[in-house]
Amino acid sequence: MPGLSCIEALLLPSRQILSMTANVIIPAAGLGRRMGAGRNKQYLQLAGKPIVAHSLELFEQNPLIEKIYLVLPGAEIDFFTEKILPQLQLTKLARIVAGGHERQDSVSNALQQLSFDQVKADSIVLIHDGARPLFNPAKIAELIGCAATQGGAICAVPVKDTIKQVENDRIWTTPARKNLWQAQTPQAFRFELLFRAYQNATAENFRGTDDASLVERLGLKVMVVMGDYRNLKITTPEDLCIAEALFNRGEK
Repeated sequence: MPGLSCIEALLLPSRQILSMTANVIIPAAGLGRRMGAGRNKQYLQLAGKPIVAHSLELFEQNPLIEKIYLVLPGAEIDFFTEKILPQLQLTKLARIVAGGHERQDSVSNALQQLSFDQVKADSIVLIHDGARPLFNPAKIAELIGCAATQGGAICAVPVKDTIKQVENDRIWTTPARKNLWQAQTPQAFRFELLFRAYQNATAENFRGTDDASLVERLGLKVMVVMGDYRNLKITTPEDLCIAEALFNRGEK
């Protein structure tokens, strides 16, 4: 399979695609200060359920997902286990991992747990933000196939606005919009590659803005799978209003 494009991976015999199962890490350890809700935004209600419940169910219901690793603040694990988990019908939740100070630390903790669980080096791992409950799960097969053949792939969409590079309130340059994409999750990688990228970043005290940026530092190319503009990350009260509107329109 090495050398196949992402699209070619989808043209493999269906039985071969179905064998490309993956584990998923769902980091949900952020405090959500920009939400201003006074608690973890993951537990805010969206269409009658906590936000994180929608994200978990997207992967629980997908046959290509083998296990789910949920990352929460250590102080909230008991709350989730006692108050939220009984409301959900989850059979794939393998571990609840205590998060770190930042998202990168949280994902690193989860990768360490996968290593302890003896996940195979060439198995596929997806990372998906717990605050993205509107992801289209139909993209999972393409992400897994692309990561299996190319090493790594992310969901992304072309930017719609003009972007300015600004320093000290002054515009320095206006990059060509045709070359700019907005990164989303899930992001999918072969486990050995992602684990090595995180170890390298820790050793060199590098902080990236997403998982792909750590893999890129190894000199490896990460492919892009066309995402969906509805796959927004709920960060502010306005985002929650938009997500509610999308659910009310039946566009989950």
